Amino acid sequence: MTSTNSNPDWLYRGIEEIFPNRPESDDPDENLQHRLERSGQSLRVKLGIDPTGTDLHLGHSIAVRKLRAFQDAGHTAVLIIGDFTAQIGDPTGKSEVRRQLTPAQVEENAQTYLDQLRPILDFDTPGRLEIRYNSEWLSQLDLGKTLQLLATMTVGQMLAKEGFSERYNKENPIYLHEFLYPLMQGYDSVAVKADVELGGTDQKFNIAVGRDLQRHFGLRPQFGLLVPILLGTDGAQKMSKSLGNYVGLWENAVTMYSKLEKTPDAIITDYFELLTNLSLESLPENPRERQKALALDVVTQYKGESAALEAQKAALSQGQAGTIPEFSLGEIKFPVKLFYLVSAAGLAKGSSEARRLIQGGGVKLDGEKLSDPNLMLEDGDRIDGKVLQVGKNKFVRLVKS
Repeated sequence: MTSTNSNPDWLYRGIEEIFPNRPESDDPDENLQHRLERSGQSLRVKLGIDPTGTDLHLGHSIAVRKLRAFQDAGHTAVLIIGDFTAQIGDPTGKSEVRRQLTPAQVEENAQTYLDQLRPILDFDTPGRLEIRYNSEWLSQLDLGKTLQLLATMTVGQMLAKEGFSERYNKENPIYLHEFLYPLMQGYDSVAVKADVELGGTDQKFNIAVGRDLQRHFGLRPQFGLLVPILLGTDGAQKMSKSLGNYVGLWENAVTMYSKLEKTPDAIITDYFELLTNLSLESLPENPRERQKALALDVVTQYKGESAALEAQKAALSQGQAGTIPEFSLGEIKFPVKLFYLVSAAGLAKGSSEARRLIQGGGVKLDGEKLSDPNLMLEDGDRIDGKVLQVGKNKFVRLVKS
């Protein structure tokens, strides 16, 4: 992603919209490229994430990858963990009020998110990453300051937000605390003095609120950079864990590779543009080779080259992508010892062989070699979705169903 500010091809790759955007203007407040060229200093580029769950998928990675591109171009990434706003929940795209989380749930989720983002962002170069928690400033807002924020917008402006207007027209409840969400997210931009904010196309309203609030507080308004919403592996609907069309950042290399190697032809170019740095002109003509190149590159980013190559070999050994059989953990009574699970899953002829295979280093769980046959697995939740492997050619995906 390394680039120079004078020729920022990286800036436009995979971007749906930049606003404001007047290419003919020399005004650095209207033309982001001129801001990059003339600032003479690193810009502060904001991305906010609300840890409302534990799992991130490739759809979440697009904005984070763009944040890394800014890092590599010499700018400062400001990653805001919405530990305060997560307790409300972003109402964007929701037909009903979101469940409010406890501070303990948010803290646990936030750590999980950071662990999953480490392969993408530069956490090590001094001055290239700030991790901020918005409770730092939002928890300090007293009633007077909150009223000041509320006074910057009208009810009509709030109801113009797509999700709110739809719910209002359908007479679904809209709670007053939900109106605070865009204002608090916008206030984050004030608190960190953002020059640029990244987000999905569904975040335009919230990012625009940030611009308005920065003006209100006498700051230079930020630019908004919107990235597309990624279609899932079905090629039809938005990537979502609930729809089962996702590739999770937490998933093992074999599972990731198997899913990506089946990417439909209609969306594979978008996947290359949004999920890799590969030159689109250099892609293989053969559709099958394109799928393999995509899978290998993406898995390498998150799991390393060695794991990606092993995953590719595993997929080839199955005869076709994604044919890893599943084993239902419902057949197992927990807690259970590893050797019994290996045997019950059909990866060994019996308990004795399972023990020998484990002791000989031939058993892996999610790519991690296990050597203790008596390792106690306490419950199915912790191994749900993971791949149990024996040797080079035997795999099962463990599922709770």
